[in-house]
Amino acid sequence: MSETGVERVPPGVCIPWEHKVRELPEIKGDEQMVRRIWEENEGLAYTFIWHCLVSF
Repeated sequence: MSETGVERVPPGVCIPWEHKVRELPEIKGDEQMVRRIWEENEGLAYTFIWHCLVSF
């Protein structure tokens, strides 16, 4: 957390994996694969949001 009490999120990320994994039930398979897929899709959402902001 920063001095203002707001947690910093790295650039290019809307919801970090560390936050999302807390909401999910126990992952019984390959957690690294689930994380990779989450981060790839989440990155697309971030790009889409920025595209909408700068295009319109």
